[in-house]
Amino acid sequence: MVDSTSSPRVVTRFAPSPTGYLHIGGARTALFNWLLAKKTGGKFILRIEDTDLKRNTPTATQQVIDDLKWLGITWDEGPEVGGPNAPYFQSQRRETYDKYIKQLLDMGRAYYCFESTEELGQLRGQAEAQKKGFIYQRPAELPTQKDVEKAKAEGKPVTIRFAMPEGTIVINDIVRGEVSFNTAELGDFIIIKSDGFPTYNFACVIDDHLMGITHVIRGQEHLMNTPGQQALWQALGFGNPPQYAHMSVTISESGGKLSKRERPQTLRKAIKARPEIYLGKLADIGGIGTDVLKDFLAGDSVPDVPAIEAIAKYLGVELPEINVVDFFKNGYIPEAMVNFLALLGWSTGDTREVMPLQELIDCFDITRLTKSNSLFDRGKLVAYNTEHLKMLPKEKLLAHFKAYLKVVDSPVAKADNETLLRLIKICEGARTLADIEHKCKFLFVADDKIEFDEKAVQKVLLKDNGLAMLKLVRDKLAEMPELTEQGIEDMLRSLANQNNVGLGKVAQPLRVAITGSTISPPIFDSVQMLGKQNTLARIDNTLKKFTGK
Repeated sequence: MVDSTSSPRVVTRFAPSPTGYLHIGGARTALFNWLLAKKTGGKFILRIEDTDLKRNTPTATQQVIDDLKWLGITWDEGPEVGGPNAPYFQSQRRETYDKYIKQLLDMGRAYYCFESTEELGQLRGQAEAQKKGFIYQRPAELPTQKDVEKAKAEGKPVTIRFAMPEGTIVINDIVRGEVSFNTAELGDFIIIKSDGFPTYNFACVIDDHLMGITHVIRGQEHLMNTPGQQALWQALGFGNPPQYAHMSVTISESGGKLSKRERPQTLRKAIKARPEIYLGKLADIGGIGTDVLKDFLAGDSVPDVPAIEAIAKYLGVELPEINVVDFFKNGYIPEAMVNFLALLGWSTGDTREVMPLQELIDCFDITRLTKSNSLFDRGKLVAYNTEHLKMLPKEKLLAHFKAYLKVVDSPVAKADNETLLRLIKICEGARTLADIEHKCKFLFVADDKIEFDEKAVQKVLLKDNGLAMLKLVRDKLAEMPELTEQGIEDMLRSLANQNNVGLGKVAQPLRVAITGSTISPPIFDSVQMLGKQNTLARIDNTLKKFTGK
């Protein structure tokens, strides 16, 4: 465990690239860095690594910020907060990077290159043909500034590569122990792209140094980036690099790595499976150009998330839950998400599972990050969500419910706080906020807009005299001067006894008539909240629809 009393103050960071919304794996990375800072009394920095201009999407940065706030992950420095290391967008820090690039060039530790994408592709192809890994061959004589000007005049791309040192680089990883890399197998890598912006591997080293980052917790896929970053750190004379902890991979229930590419891949596959669809129509629905859609289908790029979601909705394609906002929109609460994410690749050291946030902070220990892969078990997430719904104070749960109703544009959002609290109470035991909304939405739609579930109609109304029983219920309700839960219950039970049937034979036809399905809160509450006039109107509509009378 990190000892905050004897060690320098812990400083961690989360540095997402705005090429898409906050992926569930990115959220886990942010959470672990945040937990370490909180546990040790350290500092947590949010930095936006937005130097990949071609892949950045317009809405991603704000969505990442919103998602972190929703999860309760706050930052001590970064966008919207500021701090001594501003700016916190890498696209705004080019002057800083240029200074260190000049230093490397002057030292002979970096050099210019002029190969096009096609030329590099040919070199990779040659290496593959020889069954070798592609290693860029450093020229015997490094290009001069005159060579650079000549290349620019000829329209060639100009990049800068870092000259890797010879020998072995050893990484002492908190999770994986000592890992050695032979630099001859790594090769020189690009640190400045042809558009003049730094690559991730270069910019993160400069910023980690200037921002005083002491610990970097990140995914296992970044382990291969670490030797190059450490070599840069040493070449620039930055002293000791941060302590690294490379987390295990989170796998989906299908067995593959949980990837942010699943959503666009799902849509791409669905569009290709329907060649009769006019692409221009889909492009218009997504608010994008046809050329952008064609590039997407070719696998060359991914449109902004709203475009993907709009096209998927039009096609009736259900996209997998991958991004944090997907879980928000599906009715999960942040307390459950944080609890669930914290236990993906980390152990409490005991049998605890369902835990509030402060308890997670108190017991967090970076040394208990595990090497083995973790399973993204949606069944367990649902179980956690169910428990946290029970644990939350009603005021906090109400706030979450209202935020959910707003984002899904539900008619239930029209209800006042008192009504919403009652809906939450009568739906006690719900697994998600979406379950509550789904069960209660019938109360907030017009009587003639009820949509009937065909299975419910066949199973309940058109079977075992369901419609006849509904007519009896209608007459009894009409006779009641006032509808109370107890009065409704007494009437329905009495009617069931008179007809020698179970309560379900009486209550279910009524439920289908007023909701269109067999799913609702308790029937007594449902009828009382709907009111006598609306209940009778819906029964009459149902009888007319299915009997013609």
